[in-house]
Amino acid sequence: MSVRPMLVQRAAVRATLRNFLDGLGFVEVDTPVLSCEVLPEAHIEPITVSTDNGPARFLQASPEALMKRLLAAGAGSIYQFSRCFRAGERSPHHDTEFVMLEWYQPGVTLTETATLLEQLFAESLGTTGLERTSCTAAFEQFLRVDPVTADADGMAAAVEQQGLQLPEGLADLPASARWSLCFNLLLAEVVAPQLGHGRPTMLESWPAAEAAFARLDQHDPRLAQRFEVFVKGIELVNGWEEEPSPAVLRNRIEATNAIRNADGRRVLPLPKQLLAAHGESMPEGVGAALGFDRLVMLASGSESIDQVRGFSSADA
Repeated sequence: MSVRPMLVQRAAVRATLRNFLDGLGFVEVDTPVLSCEVLPEAHIEPITVSTDNGPARFLQASPEALMKRLLAAGAGSIYQFSRCFRAGERSPHHDTEFVMLEWYQPGVTLTETATLLEQLFAESLGTTGLERTSCTAAFEQFLRVDPVTADADGMAAAVEQQGLQLPEGLADLPASARWSLCFNLLLAEVVAPQLGHGRPTMLESWPAAEAAFARLDQHDPRLAQRFEVFVKGIELVNGWEEEPSPAVLRNRIEATNAIRNADGRRVLPLPKQLLAAHGESMPEGVGAALGFDRLVMLASGSESIDQVRGFSSADA
């Protein structure tokens, strides 16, 4: 069977997204996939590359750090189709190498971003509307537990009630790491598969412990202005209202490295150039990342991202 129809559809979806963002005044940019810095994340393992003329560098798991440095330099609203790399990820919806559409829009809040997402999905998937719900509402609906108020033991009890396998060595981890592992397990295995049926669902108001680099809600510091969007049970977009403070960012990176260390993962170096960029020139706004391969998969009615790519990591 010819590969051309798949390539044509993939190109068409990309053109639709480009036209949509260009029409909103965004500028397409390119950033390196190989950098001396990487943004540490608790559950994502970057790939290290040795070079002949200097220290080891990282293949980027996301263009976030480099795009934020452009923001601090006055880039304005920007987007990028970026090749991203993550070690040990391989499933129908994951791969070691994949394409991500990432964008940053200074001066907006999640309200404006929700409107953008509703229009983006209407253009690319033909959907109508966007459901918005909180983490508390979704977890209470499907698990009868509020992740904002539940402690590590309460989250572990919810995992057991669902008949899920608790991570090995969970009892030996600090309470914060145990809570995080249980939260992410429950989200992935129970909550997420039930979201986004009928129309895309924007899951927001995350527990502050899972803020990543999102700013906290000024009215309720237990919550973070973070979101993920699900379509037919598949996570398609994640993002947040950006936390501009370099001190807060540094504290969160150090906390992330502590979780990595407790989980037996390597501690990653601080991204000093990114932290230096987080000064007065770093604008407030929203950043978001969309799994482009997953979007094409959904647009074509396929069951695996391998069906909508010319090559996977298994045959490249």
